[in-house]
Amino acid sequence: MMSSEDGSAESLLAQAEIDMILGTQSDSGAPEPAAPPLNRLIHGNAVRYERLPMAEIVFERLARILGGSLRNLFQDNVDVRLAALASQRLTESIAGVSAPGSGQASLLAVFRALEWDNLGILVIDYDTIYNLTEILLGGRSVPAGQPHAPRPLTSIERNLTERLIRIVLQDLTVSFAPICAVTFELERTETDPRFAAVGRNSGAALTARIGMTTASRQGSVGIILPYATIEPVRELLLQQFMGEKFGRDSIWEAHLAEELWHTDIELEAVLDQQTMKLSALMALKEGDIMPLGTPKGAPIALRCGDISLFDAQLGVRNGRIAAAIDRKVTPVDQR
Repeated sequence: MMSSEDGSAESLLAQAEIDMILGTQSDSGAPEPAAPPLNRLIHGNAVRYERLPMAEIVFERLARILGGSLRNLFQDNVDVRLAALASQRLTESIAGVSAPGSGQASLLAVFRALEWDNLGILVIDYDTIYNLTEILLGGRSVPAGQPHAPRPLTSIERNLTERLIRIVLQDLTVSFAPICAVTFELERTETDPRFAAVGRNSGAALTARIGMTTASRQGSVGIILPYATIEPVRELLLQQFMGEKFGRDSIWEAHLAEELWHTDIELEAVLDQQTMKLSALMALKEGDIMPLGTPKGAPIALRCGDISLFDAQLGVRNGRIAAAIDRKVTPVDQR
């Protein structure tokens, strides 16, 4: 029979088995330089966030508007489409951006949402910059997929790309207009992703990729909006459609408002107020007369319950006491 101490000793994992589970050692026993499975175990491999239906509508609208703007820029037909829209970690959103030393550096434009007082990123890859420059400078159409020699970005390419960036930001402002008023302005451009930080790497971001095709050339623009940036309009982006009212039925509200106009209420005219002793009040009997101290033309109040609705003047019409309404009492007057 095995003792409890021997059983606990045999249940422990060896160091090699622990390294195998965490991915710090390969099957052959050779150590690996990094441990991505361990990072995924600690931080999680995927980010789960609530779906933003209105965000899809905003970026679909951006694709339609951008098609017309780029048609004026390129002087040619441009096919613009929403290629991808996803929520992921910020570090994963910029993981595919080429570094400056690769020879095919992308251009990252850091922009600010003025009303939200936060930042976002536009990513223009090297192929898009190259094709944009060729088209704007009168280059000939080339077959799709023809390779071109990698080289650093020139000042001309950066200036032409900034024109595209400002157009995208302007159209993005128009796309958000039905939801809220926000202005996106370019702050700076970077080629190194390390200098384009707009939030914590572990934070979530809404990432969209807009695909463009013109003159047998293809390109794309990436838009990264951290969740901290769109937090002021998160409730609006959660709507299923424009103008949605959670938990409210507009048809029932309209019907109730219409029926309220046909409701009968009792309106009382307060002709006079007197202070009496309880003994005098209890002594009143049928047929007694109480003189009122309100003369003809004196102001009186018309009430519904305890709420005053109108100020009026006391008068007589056809031998009956009447009230001539002067004005409607507002809630401010009753404070």
